This record gives sequence, C-alpha cells and structure tokens, in this order.
Amino acid sequence: MTNLENAGTPAALGYTPDEMMTIAAARALRDDSRCFVGIGLPSTAANLARRTHAPDLVLVYESGALGSKPSRLPASIGDGILAETADAVISVPEVFNYWLQPGRIDIGFLGAAQLDRFGNINTTVVGDYADPAVRLPGAGGAPEIAASCGEVFVVLRQSRRAFVEQVDFITSFGHGRGNGERAELGLHGAGPTLVITDLGVLRPDDTGELILTATHPGVTVDDARAATGWHLRVADSVERTPAPTAAELTALRALRAAS
Repeated sequence: MTNLENAGTPAALGYTPDEMMTIAAARALRDDSRCFVGIGLPSTAANLARRTHAPDLVLVYESGALGSKPSRLPASIGDGILAETADAVISVPEVFNYWLQPGRIDIGFLGAAQLDRFGNINTTVVGDYADPAVRLPGAGGAPEIAASCGEVFVVLRQSRRAFVEQVDFITSFGHGRGNGERAELGLHGAGPTLVITDLGVLRPDDTGELILTATHPGVTVDDARAATGWHLRVADSVERTPAPTAAELTALRALRAAS
C-alpha cells in the first residue's frame, strides 16, 4: 500500500474501524424515534446518537426502562442507571405486550453472532443445536424485537465467521429465505433494513437479500466481499461513508471513558 493509500485509512485519519462503525450506526438513528436497544454495540451507538444529533431519541430497554438517559454505557439491561435515568419503568411483560408487539417501537437495534444473506440472526449456537461447537448467550427479547419493530438495524463486525451463507440457527427472523416470507408469516415489522459493519453498510434489495450499498473510508468493495461468507452483491452505485467528525469522536470517547 502506498503512502497516498495509507493516508485514507482509519488509522491515518485518527480513528479505529470500530469507532467508524459505531458512529455510522449512531447517524442512522432519527431524532424523536423510539428505539428498542440491545446491549453492546447497539447501546453504544444509540447513546451516542442521543448525545449528538438525536437528543430526543427515546431509548427503550428490555428490562422496562422507557426513555433512559444514562450518563455512561450500561453494563446490562439490569444496570440500575437505566432505571435511575428513565422517564418511566414498567414491567417486562408490559414492554412486550403494550409497546413492542402492538408496533409502537420504530426501530429495533440488535447485534448478532452470525448473520446470513437474508438478515436472519443467530445468537443461540454455532454448529449443530444438539451438539454445538459454541453455545451463545441466547435469544432474550431479540426474536420479538426482530418480529415486531417497525424496522430493524443490525450492527456487528464483518468477517466470514459472522457473515455466513446460512445461519446455524435462526434466533431472530430477518427475511427468511426472501421473497416476502416475512409477510407470509404475518410479521408486521419490515425486518432488517440496515446492517452497519466496520467495513460498510448493507441494505436489503426487493427480495430481502443484503447488498453492499456503502463502504467506509479506506475500505474497498473487494475488502467487504473478502469478509463475507456468501457472494456479496453490490449496489449499482456504492456510496462512501463520511469520516467521523471531531465532535462525534469526542462524544464517543467521552461516553466510553465514563463507563
């Protein structure tokens, strides 16, 4: 790689691929929307969005905290700071029965261990279910989030290990095998509409298959394809993600430093 090429890489620009991914994910969240937040990368991005361009973003956590405004990143959905800073705290059944299932949540923000070409998520096992190579944390509320939110955003690091042709176990339904399978099953949410990785951005086409629509600075289409376990199709025009601003990096690093 030449010096000129090096000049466009994240390291040369003063940020990491993870920071680019988190900031790109935060930018996708709209102000005044209601977001059901998963712990980990989704929570970091959602809290960053609230601290930057979306101060009125309503964060909903599975534990029953509505409108949480944590001053640091929560360690889990049971972290007391979520309840302490919430507009209201309700029971877990109420979160699902009165908010999620009736379609009152705009965006479900999830992570994944495996993701396939149709946006199906696995957080249950790697390998055979009865005799897995790895047993993962499990479902939690993710299946309901994937089924019932207006749309679903997924954030995870891109690799062949994570981006697979077909997940070993469907924990959270994306677009199934595509071509309208969600509608056939009566799922009223749109499913995964956006996947943000440390390399770029993927969106579903009309069939539900994820295609590459943007790459981050310093990343090529070939890089993204090499990190994908299926033949990754590419949009006719691939956008370039704007690099993080100084304000975004400052806010993200302060958020992490407080945790």
